[in-house]
Amino acid sequence: MESEFEKLLAQRRSARAFTAEPVGREALENILRLARTAPSGANLQPGRFHVLTGNALEGLVQSLKSAIAAGEPQSREYSYFPEPMPKELKARQVAAGYALYAALGIERRDIEARQRQFERNYEFFGAPVGIVVTIDRAMGKGCFMDLGMSLMALLLAAENRGYATTGIGALAKYGPVVHRHLGLPEGEMVVCGIALGVADRDAPANRVRAEREELPVFARFYGFDLNC
Repeated sequence: MESEFEKLLAQRRSARAFTAEPVGREALENILRLARTAPSGANLQPGRFHVLTGNALEGLVQSLKSAIAAGEPQSREYSYFPEPMPKELKARQVAAGYALYAALGIERRDIEARQRQFERNYEFFGAPVGIVVTIDRAMGKGCFMDLGMSLMALLLAAENRGYATTGIGALAKYGPVVHRHLGLPEGEMVVCGIALGVADRDAPANRVRAEREELPVFARFYGFDLNC
């Protein structure tokens, strides 16, 4: 029988459209405390979460929009994707993008509409809560793994409370803008953003779910008798 936790994992998906229903601070504090229970090598607990809503979030969104409109160069403080991107991974990336654009009725050659949709990242997809995730630049690469586990715990904790989320890796491209706007310490690097709120169940964007690889593709078993 499928457990409640298994159901939670299976139902979680990235939401790209939200209702205006607010999220209370108490719920957010609970979610963040649960996120911090994730494993952490040497208990370093890397990463910080800067949680914005209302006018604070709108101010950040406007700063990002102004920077984009002014042609401010994008930051490359860390590489998110492999460079160059292998063909099989590029195909997967393109397929995911086309699935979203198709759900939104955006034609493949409509570059302007695709760009507008991409820039929704910098509006946190209209979510009532935006979280900026940072990490101390002095942390080692392994600490990104620990931060990733904390982020997954955050997403599941939010899902468990009935909230939808999506990660926003694109936020790091304008990390300096976020840094200036929030007045972050020099040592903090913007890693990503998270949009959090109640999902708009009727939005076409929220009907899209990227396909995952089948188990034999990504897992190998050693020393097991599969006939048992």
